[in-house]
Amino acid sequence: MIDVNVHLSRWPFRRLPDDDPAALAARLRRNGVKQAWAGSFDGLLHKDIGAVNARLAEECGKHGQGLLVPFGSINPKLPDWQEDLRRCHESYRMPGIRLHPNSHGYTLADPVFAALMQLAAKRRLLVQIAVQMEDDRMQHPLIRVPPVDLAPLGDMPGVRAVLLNTLRSASAPVPAKLAAAEGIYFDIALLDGIGGVERLAKQVSAKRVLFGSHAPFYIRESAALKMKESALAPAEAARITEANARELLV
Repeated sequence: MIDVNVHLSRWPFRRLPDDDPAALAARLRRNGVKQAWAGSFDGLLHKDIGAVNARLAEECGKHGQGLLVPFGSINPKLPDWQEDLRRCHESYRMPGIRLHPNSHGYTLADPVFAALMQLAAKRRLLVQIAVQMEDDRMQHPLIRVPPVDLAPLGDMPGVRAVLLNTLRSASAPVPAKLAAAEGIYFDIALLDGIGGVERLAKQVSAKRVLFGSHAPFYIRESAALKMKESALAPAEAARITEANARELLV
């Protein structure tokens, strides 16, 4: 099993279970996870992104022993973000990056986003976009961060991206342009309701659905239960829990 959506460090607004890297790694192993793609909560609010990514790479190597795969944060609104991207690729050998557009103050229609996507594609870095991190009803009143508007993504030809924490409701339809874009993938972390994974797979095909838990923000076992209660063929379940993610890193 490959979990494409976990985080290291600490959520800035409260303590979470398993927000220690060693504890998180131990829980992942107990639950049969072979590999987990890890970003850093520090990437949301810290301005020194270079230091955030250095710590992330160090912690993944120290505690993961091959389990934790670092996905560095990039904030294209900060100076010299291109150097942060280069370090992720060349210095830390990261296979991808994780973006938080609304936390960093840009939209997917911003020219800087297109420039970032082009540079990432040249380096063959997989791009993850965190659509939302927390239910807006639970957000601190001084820091309101709405979900990312994904509409511009549907108008970008050839885009290749993994959308994290996208859909809350199992009955919510995927926008038509996103559903038709073969290079856009969806994780299951926020899906709620009976048969959510099954319905998402029918909308976009099981080949574009990825297992993601949003741990430790969410209890990792909840994502496993979403798989169990959905009526998926064994081949579809295998694609979602491992094969799709493994193919993305080839």
